[in-house]
Amino acid sequence: MTANIERLGIQESVEAIFPPSELAGYLSDLPVEVTVVDEAGIADCDAVVTRNYFDALLEIDWIHSTQAGVDRFPLEALADAGVALTNSTGIHGRTVGENVAGYLLAFARRLHDQIASATERRWERPAWDEAFTLPGTTACVVGTGTLGRGIADVVGPLGVRVTGVRRSDDPVPGFDEIDATDALHEAIADATFVVAAVPLTEDTRELFGAAEFETMRSDAYFVNVARGAIADESALIDALESGAIRGAALDVFETEPLPRESPLWTMDEVIVTPHAAAYTRDYHRDVGDIVRRNVERLEAGGELTNRVV
Repeated sequence: MTANIERLGIQESVEAIFPPSELAGYLSDLPVEVTVVDEAGIADCDAVVTRNYFDALLEIDWIHSTQAGVDRFPLEALADAGVALTNSTGIHGRTVGENVAGYLLAFARRLHDQIASATERRWERPAWDEAFTLPGTTACVVGTGTLGRGIADVVGPLGVRVTGVRRSDDPVPGFDEIDATDALHEAIADATFVVAAVPLTEDTRELFGAAEFETMRSDAYFVNVARGAIADESALIDALESGAIRGAALDVFETEPLPRESPLWTMDEVIVTPHAAAYTRDYHRDVGDIVRRNVERLEAGGELTNRVV
């Protein structure tokens, strides 16, 4: 892509993550006009930073997604239209890693139970054999990209043995052991925590279903910080209700917001968070740094970094 960017729009949909004006202000020193735009204003831009997809984006030169996942964008249509798409991969490792560490610590130290008791003013300690410490446990992280490596970097120092699953079984720094995807069942069979951290593709859609939950230990926890469709939610609920697995920490769901009637809300050993594992007060700066780097690359006649299409 060698397009000359003159007007960069910050689409209002980023409001779900941070105020659009914060990113616009952070990028105000760029040698291009930076402005907040609604859906109608997209057509007046050469490039747009956005969380959501709009058909008008097919008419511009470059889209930057505030998320790492690009499953909400029509990649083939963008390619046919000659629209470049970049994403925010690389910025979420630490935030998501800390969130996963929080889930693991909550389950181990029974913090979720104690917080629930406190909201009802109940002084209730864990049973003598409920709480445990993390050393001696294993977390199998399915997906060893930015998210997976961030998780390994945070939970490994807590004494957790970290194994990984990826396309090949080549070693990955930060992981004690790596298995290839075709050995998924063997990899998750003896883990205390199974963590989904893969991008959503046709190959990973419902990667975790009834067979996978049945393969896991009955005292294991399933953690999903990837995409809701990575897991068959009905099969997960069945596994939780039947005792096939002990619990789950879920930041993503098949339908978001999670419907009020979902049984996941009221299960004792389930932690529900509102797709917020990547949130941080520095989010707009992290995204802005990628956008800034790419504007500078284009000004110099270079290629976009983090390019997907």
